[in-house]
Amino acid sequence: MANINLLPWRQEYREQKQKEFTQVLVAVVLAAGAASFLWMKTVDGQIANQNERNQILQAEINVLNKQVSEIKDLKKRRQELIDRMRVIQELQGNRPLSVRYFDEMVRATPEGLWLDRLKRSGKTIEVAGVAESNNRVSSFMRNLDSSDWYESPNLTGVTARPEFGEQASAFELTVDVTGRKKDGDQEPEEEQNAQAGK
Repeated sequence: MANINLLPWRQEYREQKQKEFTQVLVAVVLAAGAASFLWMKTVDGQIANQNERNQILQAEINVLNKQVSEIKDLKKRRQELIDRMRVIQELQGNRPLSVRYFDEMVRATPEGLWLDRLKRSGKTIEVAGVAESNNRVSSFMRNLDSSDWYESPNLTGVTARPEFGEQASAFELTVDVTGRKKDGDQEPEEEQNAQAGK
């Protein structure tokens, strides 16, 4: 006789498959959740690590900025010192020129002419004085023009001064200082001797 199973095996099979599907789905969800959690923890760790690196870099940048600022200050102080040294060297180098200018002014002054005032503005000297005659003033201007240290004398005013003599007159003129020898001229003998003795 045939063995017939009357139990609802299709329904049991369907329930079993449904149960397996549910278990697989739960496992997949749990695996996905675990993977997401691990991924988020990894990303958070990388972000924290990058933030630490950024802080270290920012600290180093701050140190370098401070050093750059100090270097700028040092360069500024160095330039100020160089400028001071240059001014001092120019003063030291130009110190003998004042003596030379006065000496040349005395040499260029003819007899019968007296100087009352000398005023220097930059490279221009204003000269005022009294001369026995206009010829003395002309001679004085020629002497200044032929000097190694002066150039371009210019008479700015002449007024009669009879109390000093019949032809006496007060004069004012300007003359430019060259600050150097004219081309082709030799140094004065005393300067050559002074340099040779150094």
